[in-house]
Amino acid sequence: MTFQYSKKNKLKSTKLINRLFSEGRSVAVFPLRMVFIKLEQDNATNRVGVSVSKKNFRKAVDRNRIKRLLREAYRLNQNQIFNNSSSAYALMILYLGKDMANFSSVEKKMRQLFDKFGKSEFPN
Repeated sequence: MTFQYSKKNKLKSTKLINRLFSEGRSVAVFPLRMVFIKLEQDNATNRVGVSVSKKNFRKAVDRNRIKRLLREAYRLNQNQIFNNSSSAYALMILYLGKDMANFSSVEKKMRQLFDKFGKSEFPN
């Protein structure tokens, strides 16, 4: 069980991000929304990006804090979904709330979001 969020797991490709928002599907658990698309490459890894609205958080310090919380919650809970999956996904996790979050609430919502994602993508 690895808890890594390395450089190869970061979503940085502009083409992939544009494709993600044009063709991707989404699941939401307020204040989080995840847009995802399945990657077709054979040896691809999961690519994840996080985003916080500048409209809701004017100060970069606040946006960066929430992004750190989102990345850490993803890193700790990624095995909940992706250990049993053989396919790779590109994910963008968006923070939609207007108030500052703490780690326990973000992690709780991230687990709920992954449960919802698992039910929509891997139905039993």
